[in-house]
Amino acid sequence: MGYLKTALLMAAMTALFMGLGYLLAGTGGMMIALIVAAGMNVFTWWNSDKMVLRMHNAQLLSPSDRSGIPQLVAELARNADLPVPAVYLIDTPQPNAFATGRNPDNAAVAVTTGILRVLSREELAGVIAHELAHIKNHDTAIMTVTATFAGAISMLANFALFFGGGNRDEEGNGGLGIVGALAMMFLAPMAAALVQMAISRTREYEADRIGAEICGHPLWLASALQNIQRGAAQIDNMAAERNPATAHMFIINPLHGRKMDNLFATHPATENRVAALREMAAGMGQRTPEATSSRTRVPPTPRHSGQRRGPWT
Repeated sequence: MGYLKTALLMAAMTALFMGLGYLLAGTGGMMIALIVAAGMNVFTWWNSDKMVLRMHNAQLLSPSDRSGIPQLVAELARNADLPVPAVYLIDTPQPNAFATGRNPDNAAVAVTTGILRVLSREELAGVIAHELAHIKNHDTAIMTVTATFAGAISMLANFALFFGGGNRDEEGNGGLGIVGALAMMFLAPMAAALVQMAISRTREYEADRIGAEICGHPLWLASALQNIQRGAAQIDNMAAERNPATAHMFIINPLHGRKMDNLFATHPATENRVAALREMAAGMGQRTPEATSSRTRVPPTPRHSGQRRGPWT
């Protein structure tokens, strides 16, 4: 059901974009819009991971890093039947994480220093499994495409604002041109944003479900989401504030803490996500976070000298 909803929303986004091109400059405008969108999508699909990681000053961790994080990612990736993604660390006190990359063979998982301070190793396993689910579902590519479409629609709206609009295929269509330009300026970008956010919320629910299957413990992820939500609401993520377009990528929105699902939210309400995970855990016969049946072994917390004082020190 989640995939069908995503496909329908993607179709709506594409139709909106091509319709705006047609309204702006007729059939020729529709074709130009399609070509421009294809070019932008190819560029962002190929380069989005590098750009996002650079925006957040993410540092690559070696597979043998003493933190134990790359080893945990590798263990869970094998459990998910995925290539092991690159692992990055972002120096920010806000607990959060995201995945990026154009496909499973060119993917990366990034976690913040803040998340290492507040989560147990079991909770972190749940978070990483969620991000691996995004990679497995190709959500990283889907969200890149939707973000590009949303940006391109805003670009068309600005074009209409400065240069005027209207379907020139028929003469005497000036009134429709004015109405069309106004619609592009004010309604189209809002509609595109709503569709983008709806797709993001749908993919988060699906990643929660598959991530819980990967780590074998829905309650690990449920507990992690609650802790991350509290941190995201209390601690600013300056890189995310400077680049709000990347907010949808994180496991919890780094810009605000929303308590209710609504049309303008990039993520589902955390309470709803936790409730769904608890229902899933009950169906698996798990009643507490310490349930013993697990499909993956979580490596022990590494013991070494360092500056961090959290559970991963």
